[in-house]
Amino acid sequence: MDLVKRINQHFTESAQLKLKSVTVLAGALAETSQLMASSLKNGGKILACGNGGSAGDAQHFSAELLNRFEMERAPLAAVALTTDSSTLTSIANDYHYDEVFSKQVTGLGRDGDVLLAISTSGNSPNVLRAIEAAHEQRMKVVALTGKKGGKMTRLLRETDINLCVPSDSTARIQEVHLICLHCICDAIDCLLLGVEE
Repeated sequence: MDLVKRINQHFTESAQLKLKSVTVLAGALAETSQLMASSLKNGGKILACGNGGSAGDAQHFSAELLNRFEMERAPLAAVALTTDSSTLTSIANDYHYDEVFSKQVTGLGRDGDVLLAISTSGNSPNVLRAIEAAHEQRMKVVALTGKKGGKMTRLLRETDINLCVPSDSTARIQEVHLICLHCICDAIDCLLLGVEE
């Protein structure tokens, strides 16, 4: 096996998908950034959830907001619902794993907040329940998906945003998810700090 050739193929596929995705997602990413910046400006917060690699993305995103991204600014209200092991395990033990995010959304989410729901397939049951809980709290939802959006697409309302990466490869979808999250962080900073260029 030629590993260098295989590695080159991964890089090429990733770059090609990113270029394809920007034409599909740029407008929705700008809309997402405006929605989240408006929420944060008005005293709201961003709640983020996902499983596995998507849990890592939820944590990465909330860290970039709560600490900082590339510009110096005040901390922004963001919470990854994936990090509290006592909360996650008690909900999974006492109720069901499908409820580990929805119960947190019900307890922490308020009208004006935004839920970032991440699932490469769009079919994660606990993320689907989190979306339902967010709607019950009158929150708006940003879905970060791939593989045609799965079941999440059917749950979204007109006021929600679906960022669906046009790919069926989990690894490639996750790579595009990361640049999407970085674009949102940068745009939020620009909107809140009044950056013109």
